[in-house]
Order: sequence, then C-alpha cells, then structure tokens
Amino acid sequence: MRNIKDKSCTEINMGRDRSKSNLPTKVCPVCQRPFTWRKKWATCWDEVKYCSQRCRRRRNLG
Repeated sequence: MRNIKDKSCTEINMGRDRSKSNLPTKVCPVCQRPFTWRKKWATCWDEVKYCSQRCRRRRNLG
C-alpha cells in the first residue's frame, strides 16, 4: 500500500463526487455572461441576480 505522499494531486482528488459542471447557472442581466453557483450564495441563490459587484454597480448604466 502506498503512502499518501506518493500520490499525485490528481489521484487524491479523483474520488470526489462533486463536479463543477453539475452546478446551477444563471445569466447576468448586465454582461449577458453565464455564472455558476458559489458556496457563499448557498443561502440566497434565488436572490442573486448579478455575477459580480461590478455588474451590480453598472446595472443602471447603459
């Protein structure tokens, strides 16, 4: 049996059940780019509208 120090990073992380492609996405109404769910938005994902603070500030421009 090999020691964990002998394993590469990819071998250690391959057993994860989560995949970034399975995260929910939305489209930002300002820049029209898709953005994905973040852990810090876990409690308020339904209320998130903008992908960044920059887009939030620019929402009334243009």
